[in-house]
Amino acid sequence: MIIKNDKIFKSHGDGSFCKKDFKHYGNNIIIEKGVLIFHPETISLANNIYIGHNTILKGYYKNYLEIGEGTWIGQNCFLHSAGKLKIGKAVGIGPCVKILSSYHMDSDINIPVMHNTIEFEEVVVKDGVDIGVGAIILPGVRIGKGSIIGAGSVITRDVEEYTVVAGNPARLLRKRK
Repeated sequence: MIIKNDKIFKSHGDGSFCKKDFKHYGNNIIIEKGVLIFHPETISLANNIYIGHNTILKGYYKNYLEIGEGTWIGQNCFLHSAGKLKIGKAVGIGPCVKILSSYHMDSDINIPVMHNTIEFEEVVVKDGVDIGVGAIILPGVRIGKGSIIGAGSVITRDVEEYTVVAGNPARLLRKRK
């Protein structure tokens, strides 16, 4: 336990896990070396999922993380489900992607931001989405079915289905045909 600025910080554990610890653990799941999984009791993994080296799945004690069938997650990703995170079927998530579902408010300027209220907002990634290397998806975003997120993009708002977006912040490039 660490005490800092009169706040008590507790360890989240070491990220180790067993199959039996998960809310649901499907068949043919490959979890590479170095993957850390926190709160697996709130995580559901469907069948045929690949999770790349050194990825962190950060479950949260009061919400859930669902990953759909046939999804591929590259190495060094960070998926945070404090506000809920639902990833559909056959989603491709490139290396180093970050998906966040909570943030600190800045409502009281008399205290450090990290001690302000935490807001939780669900993130939904629909079936067949492809997320490019290093993209960042912010809390509350919904990404429509069959969309493509360009490498390095920052997704700050909803993405319509079958569209291609890229940039920081991401903008519409074109509709898919």
